[in-house]
Amino acid sequence: MGTLGRAIYTVGFWIRETGQAMDRLGSRLQGNYLFQEQLSRHRTLMNLFDKIPDVEKDAFVAPSASLIGDVHVGSKSSIWYGCVLRGDVNSISIGTGTNIQDNSLVHVAKSNLSGKVLPIIIGNNVTVGHSAVLHGCTVEDETFVGMGATLLDGVVLEKQAMVAAGALVRQNTRIPSGEVWGGNPAKFLRKLTEEEIAFISQSAINYSNLAEAHAAENAKSLDGVEFEKVLRKKFARRDEEYDSMLGVVRETPPELAVPDNIKSSKAS
Repeated sequence: MGTLGRAIYTVGFWIRETGQAMDRLGSRLQGNYLFQEQLSRHRTLMNLFDKIPDVEKDAFVAPSASLIGDVHVGSKSSIWYGCVLRGDVNSISIGTGTNIQDNSLVHVAKSNLSGKVLPIIIGNNVTVGHSAVLHGCTVEDETFVGMGATLLDGVVLEKQAMVAAGALVRQNTRIPSGEVWGGNPAKFLRKLTEEEIAFISQSAINYSNLAEAHAAENAKSLDGVEFEKVLRKKFARRDEEYDSMLGVVRETPPELAVPDNIKSSKAS
């Protein structure tokens, strides 16, 4: 850092110090009427004891999700907004290409009444719908857990099985491969069709692709986000009739102009 750089740094330092001093003085003057904004203590990845969440580089974890303790998230998997994965008294393992959708809760049990250890094991290409609750259970590959469903301790959802939305699966229930269970308590409803089995696999692929778009957007800097807002406002395209009602005349940039041949085809 040269002489000019050091001078600029020093000026900036004292300006910030002066601002902080004024804030402290103002706080004292406000007395009992003081309001201080507290920083959020939310951490997307939080260590607990000696356990550290382990997330593959190409997995997506939404910024408002919470992964705590002994949690592993496999390649191409996605943990969506508002999810809590709490691996405190046991471990949580999530395979590849799996999606845990918004506001879902995944928690473990140290053991059940008979002493059986109950981690969470979720396989590959699994879809867990919004606001589902999974507790101390095993969910095998290519399965589907509907929105708002609850799987209790010791439940095993076998490969290519489905739990309907809102179902409550009682402790130690095993749902065989190829079956749909639903209700409270959950019971066998019917066999899955070939189309539904294909849908389960496609759902996982769709969410993996969607997660890439969300990851790219969340990776943008604040400056980049603000710049995009300016561009959208500047180059916003409205219907001509809508603009005339507001008395707005827009100049369309050349790169956004519609060619005459397309205009004429639309008019015809």
